[in-house]
Amino acid sequence: MTKARRILVTSALPYINGVKHLGNLAGSMLPADVYSRMMRLMGHEVTYICATDEHGTPAELAAQAAGISVQEYCDEQYEIQRKAGEGFNLAFDWFGRTSRAANREATQHFAQALEANGLIEERTSKQVYSVDDGRFLPDRYVEGTCPTCGFEKARGDQCDNCGRLLDPVDLIDPYSSVSGSKNIEIRETNHLYLLQAKMQDRIREWVNSKGKNWPNLAVSIANKWLDEGLIDRAITRDLSWGIDVTDANGNPRPGFEDKVFYVWFDAPIGYISSTQEWAEATGGDWEALWRTDKGADETEYVQFMGKDNVAFHTVSFPVTMLGSNEPWKTVDKLKAFNWVTWYGGKFSTSNKRGVFMDQALSLLPADYWRWYLIANAPEGSDAAFTWEGFQSAVNSDLANVLGNFVNRITKYTASKFDGQLPGAGTPGDAEAWMVAELKERLPRLVEYYEAMEFRKAAAETRAIWAAGNEYLTKAEPWVKYKTDVDAAAVGVRTGLNLAALFGIIAQPIIPNAAAKILDALGIPEEHRNMPKDMSDAGIAALLDALPHGAPITPPDVLFQKIEDSQVEEWTEQFGGGDQA
Repeated sequence: MTKARRILVTSALPYINGVKHLGNLAGSMLPADVYSRMMRLMGHEVTYICATDEHGTPAELAAQAAGISVQEYCDEQYEIQRKAGEGFNLAFDWFGRTSRAANREATQHFAQALEANGLIEERTSKQVYSVDDGRFLPDRYVEGTCPTCGFEKARGDQCDNCGRLLDPVDLIDPYSSVSGSKNIEIRETNHLYLLQAKMQDRIREWVNSKGKNWPNLAVSIANKWLDEGLIDRAITRDLSWGIDVTDANGNPRPGFEDKVFYVWFDAPIGYISSTQEWAEATGGDWEALWRTDKGADETEYVQFMGKDNVAFHTVSFPVTMLGSNEPWKTVDKLKAFNWVTWYGGKFSTSNKRGVFMDQALSLLPADYWRWYLIANAPEGSDAAFTWEGFQSAVNSDLANVLGNFVNRITKYTASKFDGQLPGAGTPGDAEAWMVAELKERLPRLVEYYEAMEFRKAAAETRAIWAAGNEYLTKAEPWVKYKTDVDAAAVGVRTGLNLAALFGIIAQPIIPNAAAKILDALGIPEEHRNMPKDMSDAGIAALLDALPHGAPITPPDVLFQKIEDSQVEEWTEQFGGGDQA
């Protein structure tokens, strides 16, 4: 028997300002949830941690626009995001907040450890000040023309066109993206700098040792930053909302009373602090997950994120962890995703283009969206959401292949076998064919999940469901019932056991529908895990696992098909088609 593994899973922290759209969901939180569920079904000990990322300028500006304090704004938005996560059945073990005390203490601790190791120094730098806004502008709130490629909408920290890391003072014709004002001055201000350049060789060595477990997308982004040469980055900002900058004694650092730590310094530390909160609330052992001197070298750490977050997780956060010279657990497997686009363009709230998490749940249950987004995960390239593709996936995969199979076999049991699983008859050629199919496909399904290849995992799941439909075509229990009830009973019994298996393998992606299937078949919670014996004998036993005579209750229709009229209505409401 394979030893259970201890796995720590984190997904990129959703920013606090507003409900996330389907692309955000598909690029981090949903695949992390699906992976966590599958690993649990395989008997592993999984801790899935996430949190809201609450500091920085966007939260300040949104609160100002709403006429409330930043704390009030973040409190409201946290509840909205927590409920959206619950609505999508995201099975976080803990959903924390970076504004809580645990993250403040952890961030200040890391800063002091880095400074003690000679990796932080105070520097006077030139930064962009917007006279009309009356504030220094953080990197992403300065836009202008990229000095490298000439792209006219480059952000102050990075050009989205050429990918070059930038300093906002280098932008040509800079302006405030807050107000659009070009009344810009370059002023001097003091900040703490993380001396990343000193860590260049150590981070390169670390990436080379870890990168074999990362997709090409993540490795190429990390190497691009390293090849360009790591630069020292300011980790403080001239803001009021954030984590206070303190000295080694925990007192306000002189000259930094009106500054806070940069959100991208404290946000990844939120993985650790949120795990500490989880441990305090549940009695769990956070050190066994994060401290290699406390057993974390036996933990597998898996991160999920969109491609825009890769550089911070493969360079900046590792600089923080490794530079502390403390025994922190760094990531083992990193899964990076491209974008989910809306008909090839970007999601846009103002232009009514795209569906956001709360809106999606008002249209259809979570399982419909979960299936489509995983089956079309943006792994090798960007993946465009279209209403037509969504309709096709739901109607074909869920309604026709899975739903129709469960409906047919349970209703036939109710009408011909008094709603009880039949025990008569001997398996024959059709059952042997099904055993061979499962012997090939089930291990492959597990391999895809282990490799975090979600499109392939969804496709293999569907292929197993489709094989079940082909089995019923071969077994023909409704034909055999006319002349040989025992022969028909074999097909019905096998079909019902297949329905149970289909429910089990559906649990990571469509947990609600899977539960309905397993409830209808009377499967106890302790028997809803992935099968471990995938030999011929093990799979044959799997196809006769349900107790003979067990009551079977046909579930309600699992999936309603999406009608053309609904697609037309949603296209009008949310955009799509020629609105791209």
